Amino acid sequence: MSTLPWLHPDRVALLEQALRQRILILDGGMGTMLQAHELDEEGFRGARFEHGHDGHAQVHDNHAHPGGCDLKGNNDLLSLTKPEIIRGVHDAYLEAGADLIETNTFNSTRISQSDYKLQHLAHELNLAGARLARAACDAMTAKTPEKPRFVIGVLGPTSRTASLSPDVNDPGFRNVTFEELAENYSESADGLIEGGADVLMVETIFDTLNAKAALFALSELFHRRGARMPVMISGTITDRSGRTLSGQTAEAFYYSVRHARPLSVGFNCALGAEDLRPHVQTLANLAETYVSTHPNAGLPNAFGEYDETPEHMASVIGGFARDGLLNLVGGCCGTTPAHIRAIAEAVHNFAPRVLPSADQAEAA
Repeated sequence: MSTLPWLHPDRVALLEQALRQRILILDGGMGTMLQAHELDEEGFRGARFEHGHDGHAQVHDNHAHPGGCDLKGNNDLLSLTKPEIIRGVHDAYLEAGADLIETNTFNSTRISQSDYKLQHLAHELNLAGARLARAACDAMTAKTPEKPRFVIGVLGPTSRTASLSPDVNDPGFRNVTFEELAENYSESADGLIEGGADVLMVETIFDTLNAKAALFALSELFHRRGARMPVMISGTITDRSGRTLSGQTAEAFYYSVRHARPLSVGFNCALGAEDLRPHVQTLANLAETYVSTHPNAGLPNAFGEYDETPEHMASVIGGFARDGLLNLVGGCCGTTPAHIRAIAEAVHNFAPRVLPSADQAEAA
């Protein structure tokens, strides 16, 4: 994969130049921002999937599931039914200082969209999500050409796991195969590339086997296209045990994915910045790649809400930057443009983490 030329060499050169110069800022939570709109079922459906008298999706989409299905909560669908809202979220994060904007495609695989009987929309959702982020980034870059903005095409973990059984009574059972995951990721990545993504990110990885399917799919896709794109990899430590859901430590996770020669490896979600710090530090000590993190705004409270203020989160992450652990940083669940603005200010005066020399990388 590394022998292929870049699909967009000029964009890659700009991104690599920016990474050498400063800590780059990722955006924050998409779901957090969408919840503030308090959309109901009709809001999610829009005109294309509007209610019939029986409450089912009707003729505006010829492939709509005939049996009907509630679409409320399908945030990715809003790229089609409420694109102005998604664009508004992107714009808000760009105004707050984000260098990189993640597409609204976390659940835009056939597997995840099958929960809503909309698996046939997978490619279209990724295409639309990337186009919205591309337009937002291009508009902001036009205002400040000295600071180019970049689109991260997001490939979420899917709602299934290849390493673990969903049936406690049958530990050998799996409800998805490696091949099915790879096919899903390939279709979604194809839409993200067509929509204008600069980078592809396999993120919130709780099962490294799922991630390996995604990385395999990307390698095959790049070879079919005859050109490659930078790939970011971001796992998630699911609790204070310090392991992913499939049981790997931060170090084991890194060595499981380093063969893909990613642009960056990091951790996001699940924990707040304080609890993520030791795992980010592990990566910073051994990774030949850039290191990223976009943690939650603390741990969720009893109501599933996030209480960590922008000021507190920024002060903690400022310590990451001061100690040379970071190349890219942003926020995940519970974070808002206020959090991203505060984080950007907190890391502004610190140099990015220095990648190891070729000799050090070889020794690793």
